Amino acid sequence: MNVNRSDLSELASDASVGEYLTFVLGSEEYGIEILKVQEIRGYDAVTKIANTPDFIKGVINLRGTIAPIVDLRVRFNLGNVEYNEFTVVIILNLSGRIMGIVVDGVSDVIALSAGQIRAVPDLVATIDTKYLVGLGTVENRMLILVDIERLMTSQEMALIETVAD
Repeated sequence: MNVNRSDLSELASDASVGEYLTFVLGSEEYGIEILKVQEIRGYDAVTKIANTPDFIKGVINLRGTIAPIVDLRVRFNLGNVEYNEFTVVIILNLSGRIMGIVVDGVSDVIALSAGQIRAVPDLVATIDTKYLVGLGTVENRMLILVDIERLMTSQEMALIETVAD
């Protein structure tokens, strides 16, 4: 089945079927659309860039492509950020632009049907709800589904050109 994935947040109520890569930030589990993921790597040193926001850790050379690295833990104000052997970088391909996000760990890939995705209540304070697709439920797990392309094109991030709403 083909699903138009141009704006999953608009489709959350009826057709947000698809596969999501799940990852951990702090004590919460998040998910992003698997089609946006290019690869998963261990966290390596990055080259710092002067005058960038704290959440932009720097850049890496990824086989000849310079990719900015964003620490979502810092971006979402999740407190003490600790780098350990579980810390990974998810390399994304968003509108042809390569970038990475630092997360505490990657869990698995989960297929979600429309019935497993709920609207986000206004109570979620760590991230603006306009960057969320919804809340996914799988057995006893609750996943915060992030519209990673919308987040990375937001004015605060300014990493890639804005996509049409």
